Amino acid sequence: MSYFIGRNREARYAYGFDDVALVPGNVTIDPDDVDVSVEIAGLKLKIPFLASAMDGVVDVKMAIAFNKLGGLAVLNLDGLNTRYENPQDAINELINAPPDKATEIFQKIYKEPVKLKLIEKRVEEIKKHGVYCAVSSIPQNAEKYGFIARDAGADIYFVQSTVLTIKYYSSKQKPLNLEKFIKEMKIPVVLGNCVTYKVALELMEVGASAILVGIGPGAACTTRGVLGIGVPQVTATIDCAQARDVYFKKTGKYVPIITDGGMLTGGDVCKAIASGADAVMIGSPFARAVEAPGKGYHWGMATPHANLPRGTRVYVGISGTIEEILFGPAKTDDGTQNLVGALKTSMGAVGARNIKQMQMTQIIIAPSIKAEGKLLQKTQVVGMGRQK
Repeated sequence: MSYFIGRNREARYAYGFDDVALVPGNVTIDPDDVDVSVEIAGLKLKIPFLASAMDGVVDVKMAIAFNKLGGLAVLNLDGLNTRYENPQDAINELINAPPDKATEIFQKIYKEPVKLKLIEKRVEEIKKHGVYCAVSSIPQNAEKYGFIARDAGADIYFVQSTVLTIKYYSSKQKPLNLEKFIKEMKIPVVLGNCVTYKVALELMEVGASAILVGIGPGAACTTRGVLGIGVPQVTATIDCAQARDVYFKKTGKYVPIITDGGMLTGGDVCKAIASGADAVMIGSPFARAVEAPGKGYHWGMATPHANLPRGTRVYVGISGTIEEILFGPAKTDDGTQNLVGALKTSMGAVGARNIKQMQMTQIIIAPSIKAEGKLLQKTQVVGMGRQK
């Protein structure tokens, strides 16, 4: 539904996680009997969870631990792990900086250039543990880093920017030919981020193995405030999932949709998959893991931008091991631990045996769902406010 907003213009209403709820099914299933596995570009994952390519979330140690648990952690090749032999020293400088100096420290430590030898080294460090290796870069660096990562043994490559389209005009730099790059890489390439049906479909048409959905919803991202752009994640996921289904019907090729960002709790994850996502990519909840390099601090990939930072350093704390956050047992009652258990329980309650059935769950508009009758409960997760 669209609304008239003046000057002969209409605006469509869009929905985020706090605006909707899932309707229980006519049949319920034991959570132990539901299947949450998913396949992303030939990579078989036991759980539909990806850890965001953010320096406070994923380093080599975290990637190994996370991938051994059945998910997929993505290492940021534009980040500190490929700029410093010992990236933890730079991270320690950042997390110990006073608030008024944080942005200045960000810009300083990220001025150190990326070393190509470190790209190869990081991939090899992950692969020697017998797990999948997923890496990421911005489009401008994809051709420079991608083939090095591939030859070192990377299983899948993510090309990520705040907004990615197949058509990009610049008077100063040559745009990445996505279709050509994907063909030459010869390993799966995931493209993102986008939030609309048209762009998602165009990214699929140039050969994307999966699509990342989300612009600015993350807890550490200020893109929506700085640039004023974005679409709430439920609507964005539904629109891009429709593109996936249309493309599959037309070509027979299924391109998974990964909702990226904006999820803090198991309930958010369940709503993302019910909206059509095949998997979710999460940052801040995993930044709270003991294994996360940020030691309880979290920041976005665009935070250190030299001219226009689009992120902030946030303190999310440490709540447990990555295994506890994914599989429990939960030590908190706020939905931020045992995310896999929450997904299985929700799927059982709506009668979904697998991810595909969960995508067909009935969704209702229910902005009061989290507040109704909950006046005696805390309404905010300590240290983790949601950004929409």
